[in-house]
Amino acid sequence: MQISPIGVINTPFNDLKGMPIQPSGALEIEGTLVIHPEYEQGLRDLEGFSHIILLYQFHQSTGYDLMVTPFLDTQKRGLFSTRAPRRPNSIGLSIVELTGRDKNLVFVRGIDVLNNTPLIDIKPYVPKFDVRTVTATGWLEKAQKQAATQKSDDRFIEKQR
Repeated sequence: MQISPIGVINTPFNDLKGMPIQPSGALEIEGTLVIHPEYEQGLRDLEGFSHIILLYQFHQSTGYDLMVTPFLDTQKRGLFSTRAPRRPNSIGLSIVELTGRDKNLVFVRGIDVLNNTPLIDIKPYVPKFDVRTVTATGWLEKAQKQAATQKSDDRFIEKQR
């Protein structure tokens, strides 16, 4: 499998430590997607959407553990029941507000990623397609309320012990 970035995500976050851990903690944070010129034509008609889905690479993430202590908990959890950035395929996903476009620049709000993050893909967010009735959120049932205020620390910067 080969995946090549279509551009980069520029944000005000140059350090992993202290960043929001989810878009809900970055509602007013603005960023710019700088799309490689050869993909600019693919941005046509994107302005008709209020929100978009970004797929990107956790480019500062190395290695992974199958059991991790996530930001919103104090006990180890299975990696795939978390949104921890250190993963076998270091792919992240965020739903952000689309605020504008100028040629190959796409302006967004609600971005929670590190500056210069490689952008893998953009998809329109369509509630009729994407919203599901959720009946359970596992171990995050109570902790998810903290996502808007929780900031990242160094637990995923180096290999977790």
